[in-house]
Amino acid sequence: MAIKKIKDVVCRKKMTAEEAKEKAEHNKIIYYFCSKRCEEKFLKAPENYLKLVG
Repeated sequence: MAIKKIKDVVCRKKMTAEEAKEKAEHNKIIYYFCSKRCEEKFLKAPENYLKLVG
């Protein structure tokens, strides 16, 4: 079975949910981050990063 990779919406790093260091919920969606720094950047201005998701 293949392991599902997710992408940090800030730095675009691919990882598994288990590898993620942080996570945050925004509009009922959980986003995963490789670091506290990426999570903090996202939480300050999520709209800057969500327009890049696609």
